[in-house]
Amino acid sequence: MRTGEPLPEVGDVLASLATGLWHWDTATAQVRVDGEAARLLGLPAEPATLTEAQVRARLHPVDWNEITGVVQLAVAEGTLAEVRIRIMDEHGHVVRVVRSRSKPSFDAVRKAYVLTGTLQEVAEPRPGTPAGRSAVTGEWRRSREAFLLDAGRALAEARSTEEVLRVAAGLSMPGFSPDGLAVFGVSGDRLTVIGHHGQPEYEVNPFTDMSLDTDYPATEVVRTGRAVYLSSPEQYRSRYPLTWPLAERFGRRSWAYLPLTVSGRTMGAWLAAFAYPVAFTPDERSVLTTVARMLAQALTRAGAAENQRELTEGLQRSMLPMLGPGIPGMDVAARYVPTGGGLQVGGDWYDMIPLPGDRFALVIGDVQGHDVRAAGLMGQLRIALRAYASEGHRPDAVLARASHFFHGLVAAEDDPGDHRFATCYYAEVAPVTGTVESARAGHLDPVVRMADGTALILATAGGLPLGIDPDSDYPTTRLAMEPGDTLMLCTDGLVETGGHDLQSGWHRLRVILEEHTGDLEELADALVQAVHGPSSHHTVGPLSDRREDDIALVLLCRQGEGCGCGESTVAQAPVRRTMLSVAQSEPARIAAAREHLRGLLHDWPGEEQRDAAVLLLSEMLTNVLVHTDADALLVAEVVGEPGERRIRVEVTDQGDDLPHKRRPGEMASSGRGLMLIELLADAWGVAPRGEGKSIWFEIYESPAPDDASGPPAGGGAAGPEPAAAS
Repeated sequence: MRTGEPLPEVGDVLASLATGLWHWDTATAQVRVDGEAARLLGLPAEPATLTEAQVRARLHPVDWNEITGVVQLAVAEGTLAEVRIRIMDEHGHVVRVVRSRSKPSFDAVRKAYVLTGTLQEVAEPRPGTPAGRSAVTGEWRRSREAFLLDAGRALAEARSTEEVLRVAAGLSMPGFSPDGLAVFGVSGDRLTVIGHHGQPEYEVNPFTDMSLDTDYPATEVVRTGRAVYLSSPEQYRSRYPLTWPLAERFGRRSWAYLPLTVSGRTMGAWLAAFAYPVAFTPDERSVLTTVARMLAQALTRAGAAENQRELTEGLQRSMLPMLGPGIPGMDVAARYVPTGGGLQVGGDWYDMIPLPGDRFALVIGDVQGHDVRAAGLMGQLRIALRAYASEGHRPDAVLARASHFFHGLVAAEDDPGDHRFATCYYAEVAPVTGTVESARAGHLDPVVRMADGTALILATAGGLPLGIDPDSDYPTTRLAMEPGDTLMLCTDGLVETGGHDLQSGWHRLRVILEEHTGDLEELADALVQAVHGPSSHHTVGPLSDRREDDIALVLLCRQGEGCGCGESTVAQAPVRRTMLSVAQSEPARIAAAREHLRGLLHDWPGEEQRDAAVLLLSEMLTNVLVHTDADALLVAEVVGEPGERRIRVEVTDQGDDLPHKRRPGEMASSGRGLMLIELLADAWGVAPRGEGKSIWFEIYESPAPDDASGPPAGGGAAGPEPAAAS
């Protein structure tokens, strides 16, 4: 270059030196690179703007973690950030090593780091050399601090022994990373291998059951609690001649055996083996000692957590039954999900009890609380229920005896201020007929998903939770499962978890029940996932811990067409059917019957027809309770394809007097029931039975008002003649 000529452009100079230029702004999460920097990153050699994720994918994950620590230190100290980085290809192989030098700054307003620096390819340093020891920052102390911070964070987050060992195997120590690791434990007077990395499984057999008296570095560390450093094979051979042949075949050049000490007790030893000579300087020994202490604490935490999990899972397995062999014509699936905090065992349970006559009982319940005491009470209550059921008692008697037993059990506890109670639902099932007789003690009502996918809450009679009043009564309710119906029993954790109440929680589950098309096991998983999965955070309720309460879930399906659980033996038209009994002493059940019918007609297009059906049902049930001394049985069913469906409602009682049409006066308070039926129903009738009678009506589906092309159905035009109705 002649005197007076202008200097070349900076970019040209950097390109001639194979040096790339980059700029990183953490606020925008973007990295701008020139062509040479892009080439060094393994990308096309042209300027580009990359995301942090794209750059991170090209860097060794350990180096990326160290970069963040180096940048923070450089800003705090006002120095350059110098980093040696391994560049990876798409298959995870190191293709080159580059050195980056940058001057980072921190923008307090945007709370972001801004860096402009260079990239230049360098030769991989020889391990153990000063250059190797400064592979990250060029300064040993800064590199060590960044490494220990990352190692401590990774080990603290490990939740099992396997995770701890995986983290230990992935540690890249500054300048002297080992290529072989082993963690030794102690069992009695024998040395065991908890885990290892860098050698074949069969090669560790000689070390898995070694006496602590053996002349071996790890046993000496366990006996004395002091570390052993061996910088060369000659040193190993001279100090431990008996076990040197065991270590010689691995081809290592240096070894560090460090004690794993917790609370002053040596619980084992940690081996870090190197394929090259390591001098084990004071700084290097300090790093290894610190890692050994963190590793010991992590292993202790993981071991305690695993022991607790094993204890709680074993306890829960012993209290939750196996569902046993398949039931002809029926499928059963169940799930138990413990609460997320503390001891993962609680008071929720389910059970399946064989009964005489090819019947069985399903039980689900919840003892107040989710602690050890709740689990203990649950276990005793479950055994008592099994005993009462096996004696042949009906559902009401089983729960009455269980309530008396549980009241005495909790009253005998030492802490009278901690009086517990339990909710329970007990159902006897006859698989052949599909009938279900149940009793309920303060528990949630069951839910039925019909063969066409409609899901309804079945209002069942019930009493107080178990243990509150030892003399409580528990009336029974009889249900009928049609082929293809699925019965769902659950505890309140499935409904209310995530800040939901009973109404919003039920709507969340109803969507899953009505839209799911898989088998029963898949349906059970989908219901739990709806509560604990990521999608639950996008439904009604605060973004709170999704594991607030234990969950018990039982699904019972009567195999039929379209249920996904088995093949139907008889082809059936689409049908929805519900049954409900209303006793003379339960007039409030009329409201439950109206809700049943509304649920059955939830997708009926004509609102006027829905209201008419509910009005007529209310009139029929009220007539039985007012004018007879008998109980009423409601059977309602919807038959046919959408657009051509028919709703039939029949109320049966034991009274002998048949209803007749009357002409009530203007001021009369009754006598208009049959007139309403004749006016609003498409067909109706009264039929005597062997004992008692039944009155029924039918309404045929008509289009919704905005789609109707003719007069709506109803009005009695298709009904029977008055004489026939009599």
